[in-house]
Amino acid sequence: QVQLVESGGGLVQAGDSLRLSCAASGNTICISAMGWYRQAPGKERELVAHITSGGRTNYAGSVKGRFTISRDNAKNTVYLQMNSLKPEDTAVYYCNAMCSYVYYWGQGTQVTVSS
Repeated sequence: QVQLVESGGGLVQAGDSLRLSCAASGNTICISAMGWYRQAPGKERELVAHITSGGRTNYAGSVKGRFTISRDNAKNTVYLQMNSLKPEDTAVYYCNAMCSYVYYWGQGTQVTVSS
């Protein structure tokens, strides 16, 4: 079992920055890939960014160049640095981790970007 706890969400203005954190606990030794997803009201959950245990990353086209995912394996923590935020980035952001081919989810953190 893996537990994930996100933090760092909030209300910001367009153009501002936020950094989300996700701390993993439990059977963290089995975690391979980690990622961030988001879900806006009335929309499906979508991948924002993904990072492998080796540090390889990929991003949704809508955030490429603005968001950066990173991870600290020693702290079992993954981060999402979000710059130049736009109102369309407003969503609940969820942390995700894959452990032995099982996906675990955090409870989500709200990010609201006002225009």
